[in-house]
Amino acid sequence: MNRIEQKLQEDKKILSIYFSAGYPNLNDTVQIIQDLEKNGIDMIEIGLPFSDPLADGPTIQASSTAALHNGMTTQILFDQLKDIRKTVAIPLVIMGYFNPMLQFGVEAFCAKCAEVGIDGLIIPDLPVDVYAEEYKATFDKYGLINIFLITPQTSHERIRFIDSVSSGFIYMVSSASVTGSSAGFGSTQEDYFKRIANLNLKNPQIVGFGINNAETFNQATQYAKGAIIGSAFITHLKENGSGKIADFVKAIR
Repeated sequence: MNRIEQKLQEDKKILSIYFSAGYPNLNDTVQIIQDLEKNGIDMIEIGLPFSDPLADGPTIQASSTAALHNGMTTQILFDQLKDIRKTVAIPLVIMGYFNPMLQFGVEAFCAKCAEVGIDGLIIPDLPVDVYAEEYKATFDKYGLINIFLITPQTSHERIRFIDSVSSGFIYMVSSASVTGSSAGFGSTQEDYFKRIANLNLKNPQIVGFGINNAETFNQATQYAKGAIIGSAFITHLKENGSGKIADFVKAIR
């Protein structure tokens, strides 16, 4: 069983952290992953920096740009992760855009993910129907879960199709904006969380966008299996470096 599926079976709310590989410094990637696991994080999304990250807000865009300036590439990330499974047991997901994966070669990319111990991918600009028709067999071949995003505007028909071709979890975007743009959740978002919960999908949902503290984490996980924090953690790294990860985690739960 994939590590993501194993983690989702645990009787707890999942806290996942996103950060850009190669940020704040090129060689911080492995240490950040190790420190996050040591401090009780359940799952990690490793951002593969890209020059045009359309779904990301200014904080993550800035970290991605800095990582590229630091010299981060797809191959360097795989080189950094080659021994990660000697020290880290929690699920690891690469979140990135499809263009770098196409340039690397989709099958070659999937093969390297399997080789280093990546469990899943989040590719915001890969349409689910294209994935199902052209790439799902390759992802399945290498034991990779591909995780799709839904928003408040996604139709129930589309959500059920995503659910039918997915495994692991569905990434439930809390709003139609970019990452890092929300200051909390109001009644509209709570209604959305309830509506999706009432669909009784086969895959659990994990909420992303707008979670930045204990209050928003608790709000997001009232109706969902877990939540993802990205921009707030990137800000913490910018302000504190990679040495005070324990402080950040303690403030969430």
